Amino acid sequence: MAIACVNTRASCGVEAPQVTVEVHLSNGLPAFNLVGLPEASVKEARERVRSALINAGFEFPMRRITVNLAPADLPKQGGRYDLPIAVGILAASEQIPANSLKNLEFVGELALSGHIRYCQGLLPAIIAAKRQDHTLILPLDNRHDAELVGYPNVLFGSHLQSLAAYLQGQNQLPTLAPQLEWISQETPESHTCLSDVIGQYQAKQALEIAAAGNHNLLMLGPPGTGKTMLASRMMALLPALNYEEALEVAAIHSVAGLDIKPQHFLQRPFRSPHHTSSSISLVGGGSIPKPGEISLAHRGVLFLDEVAEFPRKVLDCLREPMETGEVVISRAAAKLTFLSRFQLIAAMNPSPSGDIDSQHRSSPEQIQRYLSRLSGPFLDRFDLTIEVPKLPAGTLTQAAPQTETSQDIAKRVKRARELQLARSGVLNSELTGKQLKRFSGISDADLVFLEQSVVKLGLSVRSFHRIQRVARTIADLEQVPNTERRHIAQALGYRAMDRLLARLSQQY
Repeated sequence: MAIACVNTRASCGVEAPQVTVEVHLSNGLPAFNLVGLPEASVKEARERVRSALINAGFEFPMRRITVNLAPADLPKQGGRYDLPIAVGILAASEQIPANSLKNLEFVGELALSGHIRYCQGLLPAIIAAKRQDHTLILPLDNRHDAELVGYPNVLFGSHLQSLAAYLQGQNQLPTLAPQLEWISQETPESHTCLSDVIGQYQAKQALEIAAAGNHNLLMLGPPGTGKTMLASRMMALLPALNYEEALEVAAIHSVAGLDIKPQHFLQRPFRSPHHTSSSISLVGGGSIPKPGEISLAHRGVLFLDEVAEFPRKVLDCLREPMETGEVVISRAAAKLTFLSRFQLIAAMNPSPSGDIDSQHRSSPEQIQRYLSRLSGPFLDRFDLTIEVPKLPAGTLTQAAPQTETSQDIAKRVKRARELQLARSGVLNSELTGKQLKRFSGISDADLVFLEQSVVKLGLSVRSFHRIQRVARTIADLEQVPNTERRHIAQALGYRAMDRLLARLSQQY
């Protein structure tokens, strides 16, 4: 019977569902029909496969060829189906043995010459094949994707002729090296250090707290005070990813068409989109949904410089992903979920003229209108908002005192994170209401003090819990078992935006 079945993998966000390529040869006028909801790029496989088979020295059957991509309700796009279709035609026409395809999966695009070309976004397919313990045959140019996963049952094909010879038992295909020493290597040292920043001691301390508890941070200050410089030093304070986290990040980047080099595998991502970015570029989407900047910053830092220049509607799109840690993109063809557990660092000027001192050119009404570009619910998502003031006169010319390096601070951050994970299993920024009551270590009297402060400042219930989380992180950095009132008072000190808005409302 002239029929063959070949297994492959589709691309559905960061998932790779299994697809069965069914090839049937029947009598009748020569034709080549593709069914199973193929996009235009998949329909073009007919011409690529025909030319590849002929130029590789195989016979292209002059019969009625029907190729079904099952399941039929799953949209298929891209050139990854070329190789399984070609293998299916060879098996159905008995040019290769059909029983050699058992427990094998094929993914790859074909050149007209029969060479097997690189395919984008194959990391999820390798992970899925590893879970099912199937042998996966990939293009040779996708070797680095397989090295990241470290799955030994991956074979690499460079041409249809060598692949057919392997399926006939006549030769072997290249495989993965058994050892992966690079996983145990530490991440490369950063060339930026927090000791390069002159002054701004409160901002440096806030950056340390944000790194230790994975808190969102908003920096408020006039131009040239070092806000962007401080944010760029954040990555040097954060510990490296573990293997499972790094694999999550690499899968998202692979789907987006961005390759992660093995030496950068354990590094946390740092994304800094321009303020002209659209909501789709930040959140993700498109006719074929792709991850946006917030998903590309998963397990890392999303830095929004000049955050007040972003359109308000774009910023409000970030509110739900910041709370849930994922973004769900619904389209007519598919509903995809991308992880987006990122840490938000933002910087902005306090007024449209850049400053609010005696020399500023903006009225209180203009400043309020400028600050209102950030909605109240969006501001509520920041655990810390700090002021980054101008440096006092003479600071730049005086000999700078020795300050702590990023490496010293990173050691404290790592100890505090290990303490949090050992205590509650999550970092302080992710503590739920129940966990906060159980692990905060705040006395009833101090909770009353905090509630009174929150009411006086006019803060929300969400801010009440966020201040507790920040105070818990400050205590963890000091390796103190209980959160004391001084920790709460320090956490309340990191509410620069609330103080600025209260001052403007009095002036207005």
